[in-house]
Amino acid sequence: MKYDWQWSIFFQMAADGSGTWLHYLFVGLLWSLATALAAWVLALSIGSAIGTLRTIPVPWVVRLGNAYVEVFRNIPLLVQMFLWFFVFPELVPQHLGDAIKQMPPPWGSYIPAVLCLGIYTSVRVAEQVRAGIQSLPRGQMMAGTALGLSLPQTYRYVILPMAFRIVMPPLTSEFLNIIKNSSVALTIGLLELTGRARAMQEFSFKVFEAFSAATVIYLLTNLVIVLLMRTLERRLRVPGFIGSATQVTPGH
Repeated sequence: MKYDWQWSIFFQMAADGSGTWLHYLFVGLLWSLATALAAWVLALSIGSAIGTLRTIPVPWVVRLGNAYVEVFRNIPLLVQMFLWFFVFPELVPQHLGDAIKQMPPPWGSYIPAVLCLGIYTSVRVAEQVRAGIQSLPRGQMMAGTALGLSLPQTYRYVILPMAFRIVMPPLTSEFLNIIKNSSVALTIGLLELTGRARAMQEFSFKVFEAFSAATVIYLLTNLVIVLLMRTLERRLRVPGFIGSATQVTPGH
């Protein structure tokens, strides 16, 4: 049976009366980006701290960092999403748990989604940061010590600026992943882009149009982010540590 494509569906009024279906999907994109950006700030902050602590010469701190990574890395994202949404409010003090449960939509789903994606991605960031620090020559640390810098100062002024420049390309991939992983939030009721595409096909019965549009929107969004991050990578590139498409000729 031949499928009857109806692209005009995007210009028809959405079921909630907020605008057309196309507008409905773009609002979902905004929620996807808002979720991903907030989760990325959390992931980058926690992941950078954990990744750095896993390289300091204090064994018990390193073991704690390793335990954090192993726990959150080995639990599937979907399971973690359900834990943050259903279980976390039951573990905190009752007044706080009740406040979380009574938050109006979409915030009742948005905050658990941000926490879940942020914590889940932070372990991947921690691995990238740890690898970046450990890839530096030992002379970097020795130079900081020779200058009379303390260990925290050496990390702040010598080690971390170089390490972050080295791991910028894989961090770009992690940022793209967190945007795509935000689609899992539809399972706890957050109407981000994938959730709205699913709602559109349920109300209009146009499943191919709905998810084709969502696919194109995801693709274009990620392509724009890739171009922006590549520009940032070129500006932060350190010769000799990150490969360049053009080689500098000696003496020029």
